[in-house]
Amino acid sequence: MDIVLRAVFAYVFITFLMRVLGRRELSSLAPSDLILLVVLGDLIQNGVTQSDYSMTGVVLATSTIGLCAVGTSLLVYKSKRLSKIIEGDPLIIVQDGKPIENNMRSERVKLDDVMEEAREQQIENLDEVKWAVLEPTGKITFIKK
Repeated sequence: MDIVLRAVFAYVFITFLMRVLGRRELSSLAPSDLILLVVLGDLIQNGVTQSDYSMTGVVLATSTIGLCAVGTSLLVYKSKRLSKIIEGDPLIIVQDGKPIENNMRSERVKLDDVMEEAREQQIENLDEVKWAVLEPTGKITFIKK
């Protein structure tokens, strides 16, 4: 039972940590982010299973985290309020060609990142953009004028 409780705590903690890290960081993994996730996974595994290296411990821990993931997706699907808390809302970062500095700063999005995404969608200049929306997944969606 101890492994199950530790796995639930680890899942909740990881979900919280991913929410705090921000949307942009999750959508484009830099080498430091990848290192963070690998090390975090190893540290969480040690904390969840402690010194239990048995197959039962592995099955309990992975099953619990899997069930937590399914439960979270069901809660997000059924409750708009929980969806906003867990996943967040889309955020407008450019309106009528002008960057919204406060929104970009709060999500740690640089203008260079926005311009890179715009170029990938064949948008040469922000003057062509009615809205740029930072989605909960970290992707930037552009609506042209």
